[in-house]
This record gives sequence, C-alpha cells and structure tokens, in this order.
Amino acid sequence: MNTETLNIIVNKTSNSKLASINWDDLPFGRIFSDHMFVMDYKDGKWENAEIKEFSDLKMSPATSILHYGQTFFEGMKASKTEDGEILMFRPEENAKRFNISAERMCMPEVPVPMFMEALKSLLDIDRNWVPQKSGYSLYIRPFMIAMDPYVGIRPSDTYKFIIFTCPVGAYYSEPVKVKIETHFSRAVEGGTGYAKAGGNYAGSLYPAMKGQEEGFRQLIWTDAKEHKYIEESGTMNVLFVIDGKIITPQSSDTILAGITRRSVVDIAIEWGYTVEERRVSVEEIVNAMKEGRMTEAFGAGTAATIAQISAIHHEGITYDLPAVEGRDFSNKVLDYLEQYKSGKVEDKFNWIVRL
Repeated sequence: MNTETLNIIVNKTSNSKLASINWDDLPFGRIFSDHMFVMDYKDGKWENAEIKEFSDLKMSPATSILHYGQTFFEGMKASKTEDGEILMFRPEENAKRFNISAERMCMPEVPVPMFMEALKSLLDIDRNWVPQKSGYSLYIRPFMIAMDPYVGIRPSDTYKFIIFTCPVGAYYSEPVKVKIETHFSRAVEGGTGYAKAGGNYAGSLYPAMKGQEEGFRQLIWTDAKEHKYIEESGTMNVLFVIDGKIITPQSSDTILAGITRRSVVDIAIEWGYTVEERRVSVEEIVNAMKEGRMTEAFGAGTAATIAQISAIHHEGITYDLPAVEGRDFSNKVLDYLEQYKSGKVEDKFNWIVRL
C-alpha cells in the first residue's frame, strides 16, 4: 500500500441510525455516525484499509495499549454549506500534528496524503451526518493504538489507525470560571505535552475534578518547574487581551501547538492587532486583573473554538473579568471563524478543504 492510494474496501451498514437522531439535541461526543475508517500496521507497512459500520473493537486482554498507554489522537471538525458542500477546516495541519505525536509516542506515521484520503472517503460516505444547523458540526476523531498482545515494555509492532465521527453541538454552552493550578502539573520539559497523547489527558483528570469541586470548570495549567508561567487552559490554548494587546503563551514541548490558536493569532495579525507570543507569567496575569487592564480571556481549541473565561481564581482570590457581551476581539473572532468554517466568508487564508 503506497501513500498515493489506499484501495479502501467499503462495507456500508444496512442499518443506518440517521432516522433516529434528534438534530436539535446533539450532546457532545455521545452520538456516533454510521461508519468508521480502520487500517492496520503490520510488518512495517499500513494495510487492510476499510470503511465499515461503527462497531466495537475486539482485542486480547494483553493488548499493549491497555497496559502501557501507547496511543494518541487528533480532533477536527467539518461543516456543511447551505448547498450541501462539506467543508473541513485545516485538516492537513491536523495530519501533520498527528505525525508529530506519532514520532514522540514511538508509533508509525500515517503519510499526509494517506490520512487525507481516508478522511475524505469516510466523510463522503457519511456526508448526511454533517449537521447543517448554525453552531453545529461534525466532530472528527482520528487516533492510533498499539495492538500487540504482549505484556512487555517495548514499542508495539502492530497498530490500528481509526477515524470515527460524531455530530455535535456546542462544547461549552456558557462562559467558564477557571483556576490557576499551582500544585499539579500537566506536562514537563522533555515530556509529551506537545503531543496529543492519551496519558496527558488521563493525568489531568484528578486535578481538574478537584478544581470542579471548588466551583471551577477548568484549570489554567502552569509550568511544572516553578508554577510561575501560564501554559494551557484545560484542553485548550489560552489567550488574554491586556492593554489592547493579545498575549498568549508560545508553543513549546509542554504546550500543544493548537491549530485554532494559530488561526486566531493569524487572523488577529491580519486585522492589525498587536500580538505577543511569549512566556506569560502568572504574576503578569494577576496584576493585569487587579489593575483592570485585562479586558478579555478565552480558550481556543477545536471542540469549543472560542471558550470565554468569565473569572480566574488564584491563591484564594477570584477575579471577575469584564462581561462577555462587551468583549471586542474574542466575540468578533469567534463569529468570523464560525462563518469561515461554514463557507460564508472568503477563504483568504486557504484553510478550507472542500468535499
């Protein structure tokens, strides 16, 4: 199997679930489309590319992924225009980042042309699953898992690459309160923070739960060494508007290179805003809130696009931020991105792949 064509075997389901879906009520990540793409890695090459009915996986209790966490994933979205055309937002960037994660997790890459062919083929078959309603989209989840039935700490020799999709509504329905985390850590220098490794998310669950018990929807992670510098917010990159400037932590080996964040930064520069991508200290953020110089704070990620932050807590004090309704940049860029993804504005950055 080469990188130009997959020779995908297609086995369509005879029992579509489309008719049973309430399209006005799509909880995030709980309703799955009819089909999935599956491909196996064996003897140093990808083979057995297939689109089949979305179904459970069969594996040995000794399968490597269950014991040693050799897995990673991506997340992206597709939208549908009024005339039924499917639009994907920067999928090649997801394919490239997928392979960055693969390298860090000691797993085989999926060549970008192969990734894109699999993605397009699956979406073409399940195109009726892409919502046409404003604010709704098709969430796409490509991932890879180690498949050796072997209990031993070494890279697996066999893997599965899978893509499934789910129609979704909004990830966050209202602005979120967050807490700056100064004890637990999400990632360390030299670790896997820049990869979308499953273990990164598993390790964040306990501190996130503790924060939720205190009334905070998400955490703002800080550096593991001193807890003096801002990194990410929950599962998103984080941006601030201070003194009229857009400030965001630069990508690093502890901070995921977010595609939505990169897009927001590129749009802001195009619009003439001053943007600073750099180390951002907790002290700077706290002082800006105390002095009323922070006018906006928000997360940027695939699931939420833009998640407004209504309040930030640090060391026993909660700082309320200006009302979301009056925020200039974040509301404007959210509206622009939503229109961009649905084909309602010019594709001036060449970010859209049409199907």
